Amino acid sequence: MNAELPTWLEPLAQQLEPWLPALTVTGIVMALASFVAIPWLLLRMPDNYFTDSYKPHIHRGPLAWCIWLIRNVLAVFLLVAGILMLVLPGQGLLTILIAIMASTFPGKYRLERAIMRHPGVFRAANWIRRKYNRTPLKHPDGHDEDITDGH
Repeated sequence: MNAELPTWLEPLAQQLEPWLPALTVTGIVMALASFVAIPWLLLRMPDNYFTDSYKPHIHRGPLAWCIWLIRNVLAVFLLVAGILMLVLPGQGLLTILIAIMASTFPGKYRLERAIMRHPGVFRAANWIRRKYNRTPLKHPDGHDEDITDGH
């Protein structure tokens, strides 16, 4: 079966064709990494992570600044990987959420809570936690009922 591309996509397809093997391998590696990293991080997260107020560390020493830098470089890598996983194999939204959680920037917690309010992301995160007998995450809006069952 040979599908014809629209004429406006042909130049893009020709430019991407040499990169397809590398993009495929990258997508597979990112998918495998996400299958390990996402549960590992979600299981270590306190169940009230999205409900407690955050108190940032104002005073940092040299070691804390190094950790801050490494953490934010990792977050940028995860963000790029998550964006790519939106079109390649992998858990794109959850990886983007993990990237945001690992980073530090103004408005971070407001953005995390907005992503976690998406029912599919909230259900997926709590499905992983339930699978490993962890307490479900509390909903950012403070719902008392467990909304992970699709209701």
